[in-house]
Amino acid sequence: MNKLLFLVLASATSMTFAATPKTDTVAYKAATDRAEASYKTAKSACNTQSGNAKDICEEQAKLDQKQAELDATTKFKNDKNSLEKARIAVADARYELDEEKCDAMTGANKDSCKSTAKMQQTAAINDAKAGKQSADIAQTGINCNNMTGTDKASCEARSKTELAKDAVADSVITTKIKTELMAEPSLKSLDVKVETNNGKVSLSGFVPSQAEADKAATVARSVKGVHDVQNSLRVK
Repeated sequence: MNKLLFLVLASATSMTFAATPKTDTVAYKAATDRAEASYKTAKSACNTQSGNAKDICEEQAKLDQKQAELDATTKFKNDKNSLEKARIAVADARYELDEEKCDAMTGANKDSCKSTAKMQQTAAINDAKAGKQSADIAQTGINCNNMTGTDKASCEARSKTELAKDAVADSVITTKIKTELMAEPSLKSLDVKVETNNGKVSLSGFVPSQAEADKAATVARSVKGVHDVQNSLRVK
């Protein structure tokens, strides 16, 4: 009987360890060291530029590093606190890059650009924190389907609120696309009209060549919240 009990306990302990996520500290450090080395190389390459272009180059290098660190965290650590911290670091680095791009503008365009950058940073940080909350719920085993009455209604309402955080306002998308188009040397002087409806973007106007039209569409598709791009730009 004692032997049987020992085997049962040993099996349960083995399953517990197997279910516990392992942190590969060595692999994580190696990955972050590579990210740091890549950042230093990229930043050094920025020295060939000057002024705002150099600032943008350096902030892009920093963003690439933070993104690489997030990838390493996801792969080798993957605990909720580390993921939240890494995601917020990416959001902050992206904001610093967007702000430098805004500095190349003037007047109302610059103000609008910075306002959009701040809104996107706030949304990304909220997303990171929401991810932590979702992980907490998953670990406690709470599921709306297992609830009844007012508890279930409250749980479902909270779920809808979290999903709503992922939606990006059409006005924010439009402003962000215009900002990105202005940041592109080959596109900033073009008269491109941008309209957004439920995440579907329409580009219209005239451009010198098909290459510029394709580039504008690529820029629009890269913006968060864009589901589809209708490219109606015409070559003049």
